[in-house]
Order: sequence, then structure tokens, then C-alpha cells
Amino acid sequence: MNQNFILKLHPMTKLYFTLFVTLAVLIIPSYLFAFSWFPVLMIVALLAGSRVFKEFIGIILNALLFLLILVFLMQLFFYPGETVIGEWGIFKWTTEGLQYGLILTSKILAIGSAFILFFRITDVKDFVKSLEDIGLPPMGAYIVMSTLQIIPEMKRQAHTIMEAQKTRGVETEGSMLVRAKAFIPTLTPLILSSIASTEERAITLESRAFSAPVKKTSLYKLSKSTTDRILPLFFLLIIVSLIVWRVLS
Repeated sequence: MNQNFILKLHPMTKLYFTLFVTLAVLIIPSYLFAFSWFPVLMIVALLAGSRVFKEFIGIILNALLFLLILVFLMQLFFYPGETVIGEWGIFKWTTEGLQYGLILTSKILAIGSAFILFFRITDVKDFVKSLEDIGLPPMGAYIVMSTLQIIPEMKRQAHTIMEAQKTRGVETEGSMLVRAKAFIPTLTPLILSSIASTEERAITLESRAFSAPVKKTSLYKLSKSTTDRILPLFFLLIIVSLIVWRVLS
């Protein structure tokens, strides 16, 4: 399989796969089924390239892992149950808490990993354009793009401001307290620069007749391959089969 096969898929195909994983783990209650999706998503990330795989694993370890541990411990110690299997001081854990903790964390891992992978293998511009192609108004598309880009944009601006502070002799590296002291002075220029950039984008859009009541055209086009037409039907067939199986079982 071509290493770039995953990246070349249409954005909506990638979104359908993400929704397919989400619906599958919600329909099937087994935590083993939900946990099994993580290796599958790792393989997909690896097929998309080493850079995507490293970013995918990095986000899982830095952001999602802490949430999973916290949720699991909360369910283990505080979920009501009668079958006590262990205790530590005033805390007791039960079979019911263990089962529910595994179920909840497995679903969070599968769904969270699927969406993280989606945004690692999908360009925001392509995703928004695909939404426009299926009928999303330009204003709605702009809101989606702005929402998805606001955090990375503010992160870049904060990094630029911190580098400027460093050149002025401000200590920005060291302990958590030192970093906090260095970050607080950056809030004001960060907020002001964000407001200024928002105004600049609004002026740019208006200069291009963004709000004009006419049909919009675009030079940027997205094409669908045969695979992009087959895979969504395949996902839909499996989801329907899982629903029927769950109802009849």
C-alpha cells in the first residue's frame, strides 16, 4: 500500500471513518472491542507516515493518557457497587467500578484517538472545503475554520511573543514558577494581537465580497476517487449490521 494512500483520501471519507469508529464503539458495549480500535488507529497513522504517527502518539501520551487515568480511577473508587475486590485506606474498589471504568476509558480512548488521527491526516482547508461542497454556507465554513485554527494560531503568537521577551532579557525557561511569571506579561500583547488579527481578517474578507449575496465560486477543487465512493457505503453497511445484531441479540 502506498504510504500516502491515507493522506490522499477525501476529507469526508476520513470523517466517515472517524464517525464509523465512534458509532461502532458506542453500539458494541465490550471494552475489549473498543480497546482493539487503538492498535488499528496506530496502524492507520503509521501508514500515513512517520511524522503523522509521532504526532498522533505524542498527543495521546501528552493529553489523552492523563484524562484516561483520571477517569478510570474516579470510576474505580467512586462507582457504586457491591462486589468489593480491594481497598486502600478509605477507598474501596469494586468489580462494578472496574468494569465501568474499563468500558468508559476504552470508549474515550477509541473516540478520542479517532478524532485526533482525523485532524493529523486531514488539512483544515480541505476539510472546510469538503463541508462547503456538501452544502455548508461560506459563513459557516469560515466559523468552522476559525474555530479549528484559533488555538494553533494563538500558540504561534504566544511563542513569538515569548521569543521577543527572551531577546529583551526576560527569563522564560526554568521552573514552573519562572515560566508562569514569564507567561503572564505575554497575555496582554497576545490578546491585543488576536483582536487585531481578527479585525484584519474581517477587512480582508469584506474586500473580497465575502458577505455579498451572490453565489460563491472557488478555484480550489477536491476530487473523489473510486475508493472515496466505496468506503462510506462499506462503513454504513457495517454500522447497520451492528445495529441489527445488537437489537436481535
